[in-house]
This record gives sequence, structure tokens and C-alpha cells, in this order.
Amino acid sequence: MIEAPEAPPSPPPPGLARRAVRSVAEWVLIIVAALAMAFVVKTFLVQAFFIPSASMEPELNIGDRVLVNKVSYRLHEIHRGDIVVFERPDCDGSDPLIKDLIKRVVGVEGDSIEGRDGGVFVNGKRIEEPYLPRGQSTASFGPVRVPSGHIWVMGDNRENSKDSRFLCNSRPTFIQEREVIGRAFVRVWPVPKISLL
Repeated sequence: MIEAPEAPPSPPPPGLARRAVRSVAEWVLIIVAALAMAFVVKTFLVQAFFIPSASMEPELNIGDRVLVNKVSYRLHEIHRGDIVVFERPDCDGSDPLIKDLIKRVVGVEGDSIEGRDGGVFVNGKRIEEPYLPRGQSTASFGPVRVPSGHIWVMGDNRENSKDSRFLCNSRPTFIQEREVIGRAFVRVWPVPKISLL
């Protein structure tokens, strides 16, 4: 018995091929747009940072992750009490793998800062620091005056913080405002400790 030859497969309908190409093109555009948006957000708006040391305990612990608002200081001045991320000064000879540091702003340009009697005095007045661990005191330093275009930063963990008191070669170190990357405004990791800062 002679079998009839199989019919050649019919070509796909022309509309189906066009739809497949259009679908692939749409996915490529979506992925490119998402990557572009992520780049813009990280570069200009918000960036995540990892906490590498214990200098901000108990507010922030080693391994915590925070989001930093990179826009706020384009809209207003840096304020005392803000937690900021800034570029590690070149004069700091500690771990070269750590490119950015996080501390609290204690003084802004023109302020006179002094540590005495276990506390910090700004322009002659002792400041309230409810963020410090109970019973922690600040070793004496200064007085120093913050120059124009700079800030004075300190870690909340005063006994274990390399900050403006002796960041570079054990001498007072002022941070240039242009080196400030932004203000840390929320802790996003670990999940149980998500909170505004």
C-alpha cells in the first residue's frame, strides 16, 4: 500500500510572526527603561548604603542598610542632627575599601564646637543628644570653629567613632559640604527594624 506524502507544514500566519517580534521588542524596551530608571534614581535621587562600623550604635548597627536622599541638600541647607553619608576624606588612612562614611551632623559653618563636662557645646550652649546611649559621655575637645562650606560630624557611639574630632591624623577634621552625598532618612534592613531616621 502506497502512503500519501505528508503535506509540508503550513507557514505561520503572517500576523503571528509580527506579534512575536513586537512582543520581544516590547520586553527589550521595558528592560532598557527599567535599567535607565534605576541608574537615574541611584545617581540623582536615592541610594542604598551599608553600615560598615559600630560608630553610629545604637541608632545604626553593623550590617544595617539605609536609604540616602541625594536631593534634599540641593533644596535646603544641612541641619544639625541630620545623619549624613559623605565621601571618606583622602587624609583618612583607615580601610581604603570603605569609600563612604556615615555620621551625625553636630555643627554647621560658623558654629563653635566644644566637648567638655561629658557633653557637646555648640556656640556656648550644651546641646541635648537623646540619640546617645544612656550614660555615654563625650571626651573633651576643642573649642573649634567650623569654617565656611564645611560641617562637623560625630558618631553616636562616641567612645568608638572616628569622626571630626580626629578623623585625619588625630586632628580636627571638617567635612566639606560638597563631599556630602546625602541624608540617611530610613533604615531598610534588617526588615524587623525598618524605621525612619
